[in-house]
Amino acid sequence: QEMSYNNYLDADAAWNCVSEFENPTCVVVKHTNPCGVASRQDVLEAYRLAVRADPVSAFGGIVAFNTTVDEDLAKEIREFRSPTDGETRMFYEIVVAPGYTEKGLEVLKGKSKTLRILEAKRSGKNMLSLRQVSGGWLAQESDDLTPEDITFTTGSERAPTDSELSDAKFAWLCVKHVKSNAIVIAKDNCMLGMGSGQPNRVDSLRIAFRKAGEAAKGAALASDAFFPFGENKTTTPFDLTK
Repeated sequence: QEMSYNNYLDADAAWNCVSEFENPTCVVVKHTNPCGVASRQDVLEAYRLAVRADPVSAFGGIVAFNTTVDEDLAKEIREFRSPTDGETRMFYEIVVAPGYTEKGLEVLKGKSKTLRILEAKRSGKNMLSLRQVSGGWLAQESDDLTPEDITFTTGSERAPTDSELSDAKFAWLCVKHVKSNAIVIAKDNCMLGMGSGQPNRVDSLRIAFRKAGEAAKGAALASDAFFPFGENKTTTPFDLTK
């Protein structure tokens, strides 16, 4: 099928998000929001974890990879069953990746007559971000910042461990691509839950914790703006100030 207006928007959102990561990564996007993100040395495992983060939202979404899709990965995409019931095959509108092997492309072409298979290249830095408003356009530099130089406001009282810092960086890159108000909970380079597009951050937080469940304990939480601890303390299953 031809690409629709929304297909282009969703594919672009998925590709921009997955391009943030250096390790083999899978991103699943629905309505321009990443609902599943996972990085692993084994891209097959990354794909499974990304889908399991929110299989209901993943169904009918866009799946993106930052590595070449080979035959094994293509078969996994074709045969993977929904974690919700263990029987329904996952359906996607689009698969986007930097490249495909000949066998991988052949397998994907046999998955569905409606599947769009896209090959993309990473966009350059310092590009303009444009948005239309009535009577004109808004332009600003694209957000190319990466979590390299970080200042810990807790000082000497509580410095993060290496694994905590890794989780925080991963969550930070994810939340950058979630629509505001945005909250992402992540652990071990895997998105556990996210809340997006709510008029207030408290509701986004509730949604993220509901999706993450008990796995949220010990995870990192990223917010795309100032996080009011006082208002959110009673929303979470445990004290966020600790």
